Amino acid sequence: MYNEHHKGRNIIRRYLYVTGPQHRSISYLWPMKDVTLLAIESSCDDTSAAVSVNDKILSNIMAGQKVHEQYGGVVPELASRAHLQHIIPVVDTALKTAGKQLKDVDAIAYTRGPGLLGSLLVGVSFAKGLALALNKPMITVNHMEAHVMAHFIRDGSPIPPLPFLCLTVSGGHTQLVLVEEGYHMKVIGQTLDDAAGEAFDKSARMLDLPYPGGPLLDKYGAEGNPEAYTFAHPRVEGFDFSFSGLKTSILYFLQSEVGKNPAFIKENMADLCASIQHTITMILLEKLEKAAEETGIRHVAIAGGVSANSYLRKKMQERAQEKDWNTYIPAFGFCTDNAAMIAMAGYIKYKKGEFADWNAVPAARWPVGQ
Repeated sequence: MYNEHHKGRNIIRRYLYVTGPQHRSISYLWPMKDVTLLAIESSCDDTSAAVSVNDKILSNIMAGQKVHEQYGGVVPELASRAHLQHIIPVVDTALKTAGKQLKDVDAIAYTRGPGLLGSLLVGVSFAKGLALALNKPMITVNHMEAHVMAHFIRDGSPIPPLPFLCLTVSGGHTQLVLVEEGYHMKVIGQTLDDAAGEAFDKSARMLDLPYPGGPLLDKYGAEGNPEAYTFAHPRVEGFDFSFSGLKTSILYFLQSEVGKNPAFIKENMADLCASIQHTITMILLEKLEKAAEETGIRHVAIAGGVSANSYLRKKMQERAQEKDWNTYIPAFGFCTDNAAMIAMAGYIKYKKGEFADWNAVPAARWPVGQ
């Protein structure tokens, strides 16, 4: 244990190191000064860095990876190599955009998981090396929890009160999360197979749309009839989801129609996109409605990459009016994988004194709430 006096500030930090594989606890003598965090996100194919002061984001820089487009999906090895190329310039740009220097940073937050192991390893290794060089504490963040925590970023958007329900939909995960007092999260429902984002992208691939197909389904679907075609609507008990049956239903339907008319997809692209998008959205909202009714919670939110989908946002608002919900939808820039949400989650853990141990390693799988 040691004391560190910050010149010009009447603040004394007492660092208490607790042996454990995941974190060390740090207690503070209040008042706490403003907290400046550098956050790093590298869980999949986007390299991102953000700088925050408390719950306000000063910069949120992202670098995508177009190399995966020719393969129709993310190639893990190529993703990790691209992270190596991007991470230093992205972090440097984030600091410059925020008007901060490394000496101003109080802690470094990074995504520990879940995600692609090679991609996570780049971010974790960089964060550890930088923290060691600067003698700064580290904070490990769960990527899926961070999507939920994006709702607490101070950007002028309404902030949900606790408790609330959050439908988290991304390329690899679909979850219904109950967020309770103390920001404790409990997954009450999740997909049993494909995630909603995968359903979007795989359906788009069947329509010969380039990767990533989800945004293109949204774009073309805006001009189509969402009830032009009917696809399978899987029935799963409880709050869990399933999208594999829907994918098969779409595949067989397209094979049948293309067999009759080879130009069927091209001639009906807008209606096909609209109908597929409508089906996925209704599956998601049906479970959200069921959870809201059974828990009695009227504060509901959506998060994750798929929450940027305009049709899902529209139908969410319509359902909210019908059911008298208070809805919370993050700004577009905080929906996809980004470091701003890592910074927000890191700030909450900073206030709790939940700091990472040097032994923390990347976790391809890391359940929410653990």
